[in-house]
Amino acid sequence: MAGIVAVFDFDKTIIDVDSDNWVIDELGATELFDRLLPTMPWNSLMDRMMEELHSKGWSIEDIANCLKRAPLDPHVVSAIRSAYALGCDLRVVSDANLFFIETILKHHGIFECFTEINTNPSYVDEDGRLRIFPYHDFLTSPHGCSGLCPPNMCKGKIIERIQASAAVAGKTHFIYLGDGKGDYCPSLKLTERDYVMPRKNYPLWDLISNDTNLIKAEIHEWSNGEDLERILSQLINKSIITDHTSSVQMLPECKYETNPISANEGRPMVLRVPH
Repeated sequence: MAGIVAVFDFDKTIIDVDSDNWVIDELGATELFDRLLPTMPWNSLMDRMMEELHSKGWSIEDIANCLKRAPLDPHVVSAIRSAYALGCDLRVVSDANLFFIETILKHHGIFECFTEINTNPSYVDEDGRLRIFPYHDFLTSPHGCSGLCPPNMCKGKIIERIQASAAVAGKTHFIYLGDGKGDYCPSLKLTERDYVMPRKNYPLWDLISNDTNLIKAEIHEWSNGEDLERILSQLINKSIITDHTSSVQMLPECKYETNPISANEGRPMVLRVPH
């Protein structure tokens, strides 16, 4: 199994749009959303908008069908399946919400490729309304990274937890794919053995480009799904070859035949995907 953890943002990385905006726009609630946006945090606003959609008669099935129409490049689906087949440990770290992400990933048949989904919790209440809550309860236990991250989620702290567990499991390389401002904090946590893939001309790319010396990981930009698939494949193969070469060099000096490595609240904050 490859010693690689590949971490994907969701909006504008796995799918080609922002899932929150997609649902709001498709179901005709943009005007209210824009009016309320200056008055409350984004995460709280999305919970409020789900109440609005429910009051207008939109069902949870309507929301799910809307999500299934969100554009997802086939090259991204192929990239995820290929990385999974090579044994990479795939994670989602996203400021969307669990219902949106799970619905889309299952629709495209790639939900089970992921070990876990780190995102804002959500559930459908007894009235059939979707409720959305913050990953970090910023009212009672703020994450303390207000300069870089939104109040409801610090992706850097999530990456630090994943790094700790990956080290215990002997996984030696991280590949982080993202596009937004919230992806900058976790990018700063990566090491020289890691790779960061910022989407070109998006906020993460801009922030990294301002001072690349702050990023220890190798930087590989991408623009579209075809780029993502090609570059991710190259980095996975590079990491596998690097690890295999290192393991051969560590063997004692004796005649030894080596084989190439084979390419495999009660509101929960992390969904671990069963396999």
